[in-house]
Amino acid sequence: MNIVLDTNILISAAWSPGRNASSILNAVFAKKFSVCYDYRILEEYNRVFHYPKFKFFEWEINAILEPLIKNGISVIADPIPDVSFDKDETDRKFYEVAKYCHAILVTGNLAHYPSDPFVISPSDFFQRYL
Repeated sequence: MNIVLDTNILISAAWSPGRNASSILNAVFAKKFSVCYDYRILEEYNRVFHYPKFKFFEWEINAILEPLIKNGISVIADPIPDVSFDKDETDRKFYEVAKYCHAILVTGNLAHYPSDPFVISPSDFFQRYL
């Protein structure tokens, strides 16, 4: 199954081991799911992980991002211009990649996305698929 992980899922997984986000990430590392991404998503992951407030070490960032890149699916998604992103336009890339890959988009910010059965919270993903 293909999934797209919003940045907040990766940050939550790194900060809170043993919770839903880290269980999802561990399942990705175990190759139970394939993470779809594009260059825009990777740029955001990298940028946010390097925010000074998070204080992640470079090895911690690499331990998360390298397996995602190596085992994931890199795409160039088609734009979806007719969908509104009033809350946060920067979330559009995750939705476009998810739609392109026929993937489930896992996010802690459901309000940022259009109502769509394939956009779900970490707890819903955990209950349904893990």
